Amino acid sequence: MRKSIENLTGRKLTGGRIVSMRSRRKYEIDRYPNEAVIGNGKTVNRRTRGSNHKTGLKTSEFANVADSKSKKVTRLKILNVVKNTANKDYERRGVISKGAILETESGQARVVSRPGQDGIVNAVLVVK
Repeated sequence: MRKSIENLTGRKLTGGRIVSMRSRRKYEIDRYPNEAVIGNGKTVNRRTRGSNHKTGLKTSEFANVADSKSKKVTRLKILNVVKNTANKDYERRGVISKGAILETESGQARVVSRPGQDGIVNAVLVVK
């Protein structure tokens, strides 16, 4: 079942019913979020509007981490999710989203990509 972002029916300020004048359109359909977690690398391909394709990440074991001092990007193993400001529940479940702080082999890194939509985890080392 897909959820829809458009609420066509509801209640008036007086409490009366609002009857929908039309049905939902295909472009109003929303998908459930694709939440990337730590594990063996698995991706999912989805068809989007205009017959384009979007690669989402289900699980990831490695992250491309950029070091601002040495100006190099290395592929490091993700140990765990330290903090996720998007959602406290994401932090507990270990969901990787943009802005999450990961513990990697060479220290903490902040995620700058959107793994659920980009299909890759790009991060920047956090300087303390």
